[in-house]
Amino acid sequence: MLARATAATPWGIEARPVQVEVDVHNGLPQVQIVGLADPSVRESRERVRSAIKNCGFDLPPRSVVINLAPADLKKQGNHLDLAIALALLAAHGQLPQEVLAGRLLCGELGLDGTVRSVRGGLAIADLGARLEVEEVLLPAANAGEAAALGNVRVVPVTGLAEAIQHLLGIASLSGAVTLALPASPPHSPPDLAEVRGQETAKRALEVAAAGGHNLLFLGPPGSGKTMLARRLSGLLPPLTLTEAIAVTKIHSLVAEEPPSGLLRERPFRSPHTGTSTAGMIGGGPLPRPGEASLAHNGVLFLDELPEFRRDTLESLRQPLEEGQVSVVRARARLLFPARFALLAAMNPCPCGHLGDPRYDCRCSPPLIERYRGRVSGPLLDRIDLHVEVPAVTLRELRATAGEPTATVAARVAAARALQHERFGGSATPVNAAMGPEPLRRHCAVDPAGRALLDAAFEKLGLSARALDRILKVARTIADLAGGGPLRAAHLAEAIQYRSLDRRVVD
Repeated sequence: MLARATAATPWGIEARPVQVEVDVHNGLPQVQIVGLADPSVRESRERVRSAIKNCGFDLPPRSVVINLAPADLKKQGNHLDLAIALALLAAHGQLPQEVLAGRLLCGELGLDGTVRSVRGGLAIADLGARLEVEEVLLPAANAGEAAALGNVRVVPVTGLAEAIQHLLGIASLSGAVTLALPASPPHSPPDLAEVRGQETAKRALEVAAAGGHNLLFLGPPGSGKTMLARRLSGLLPPLTLTEAIAVTKIHSLVAEEPPSGLLRERPFRSPHTGTSTAGMIGGGPLPRPGEASLAHNGVLFLDELPEFRRDTLESLRQPLEEGQVSVVRARARLLFPARFALLAAMNPCPCGHLGDPRYDCRCSPPLIERYRGRVSGPLLDRIDLHVEVPAVTLRELRATAGEPTATVAARVAAARALQHERFGGSATPVNAAMGPEPLRRHCAVDPAGRALLDAAFEKLGLSARALDRILKVARTIADLAGGGPLRAAHLAEAIQYRSLDRRVVD
C-alpha cells in the first residue's frame, strides 16, 4: 500500500517541499530510505519505529521503501520524522490517507513519541502559505515564530499520539496564536550620553546610523572605540515587518532555542578575531548562515580589525558590495542575505600609542606597515567613514554629559523617514545601498560642490568607489539637516571622513 505526506527541508534561509512516499509490500522485513538523504535523515527510521511502538501502534514486519522526492534535492536535518511516521502508519492502513492531504508536517521524533523542535520554523510556515495548505503541524516550541506571519494556520503538537488524534478529529488542537508585533524593542540599550568627549566620533556614529554606512574607528586603547560601537544599536530604528521576517528566518536556523516570535531588535554581531571564513560568511557540510548573514539588517562589529585572518576579512567584500553571500556546493548554490552596516575598530599601531601624546610609541615603521597591511586597501575602500578617535583628556572626562541616545535616535529616524519616502518600496532602503541610477538622481551637486570633489579626488588619491561613497554620505548628512539638495558643506563633511583614508593605508 502506498501513502504520501508533505514535509519540508531547509534550503538557505528558506524551506523546500519534500514529498514523503511510503510503499509497504510483502518481502524481507526491512526499511529503505531513498532520495538523497544525509545520515541524520537515514537514521530517522530507528527513531520513527521506536516512536510508533511507544505510542501504542504495532506495525507488522513488512518490506518498506521510503522515497523522499525530489530525488536531486539534498535532504538534511531532523525535519522529516513526523511526516515519515504518519505516512508509514497510513501505508500500513492504521491511518486514513486522506487526513494527510493538504497538510505540511515537520518535526523530530523522540523514542517515546515526543515531537521536538526543528530549525527554520518560520521558513516552514512561509512555505506552507505558498503551497496553500490547510494547516502546518509543527513542534510546539516552533509555533510562536511560525504563527507570527499570520498567513497560514499553525498547529503546535507535542507528541506523535497527539498529532494522530488531531488528524483523526478525536481531539482537535487549536492553532497557534499570532503574536502582536511590539512597537519598539523591549530593552534599553546603553546611552550615548555616557560617552564623554569624542564629538567627531559621535557625529560619525549618527551619520552611519542614519544612512546605513560602514564606519571605521582608529585610535589608541581606552579612547572609547568599543564604547561608542556598543551604542550604535540604540540609534537604529526598530525593524520593519519585512525586515523582522528576514532576520527571524536567519536566526531560526542557528538558534539553540527557537524564537518565541518575530525578532524586533536589529542584530548586533561582534565575532571573535579567531572566526574562520566559514564562520564569517557561512558554509560548512550543512551550509548555515555565518556572522555576516546573522548581522543582516543590523550591524557587524569587528573589534581589533587587523587581528582577524586576512582571508576572513577579504571574504566580506562580496556581502559589502552585493548585500548577500553565495555558498556554492557540488549540488547546490545557496544564497544568504547579508546587508549589514560594518562597524570596525583598530589601533594605529601594534602597541596602540602612535600619535598618543601621553605615551611613546616604539613601533618601527616596518612593523607599523605590516600591522596596517593586514587590512587590505580594497576592504578599506568599502568603508564609508574613517574616523580618528583620540585619547580622552581629563577635562573631557569631567565635562557635562552630551546628547542622550533618544535625541540622536530621533534625528536618525527623521533621516530614515526621508529615505523611505525617497526610495519607496524599492530594494534600496538606505542611502548606503544606492545603485548608480539612484546615485545620479538623488546626489546631483552644484558647480561649487563639483570643484570640491575634484580637488579631494586629486589630493587624497580617491578611487571611483570612494567618490561614490562620499556622495552617499553627503546625501545622508543633508537628510540629517532636513533634506534638500546637496551643498558644499555636506560634501566637505563627507570628505573629512575620508581624509584619514590615506594615513590608514600608507
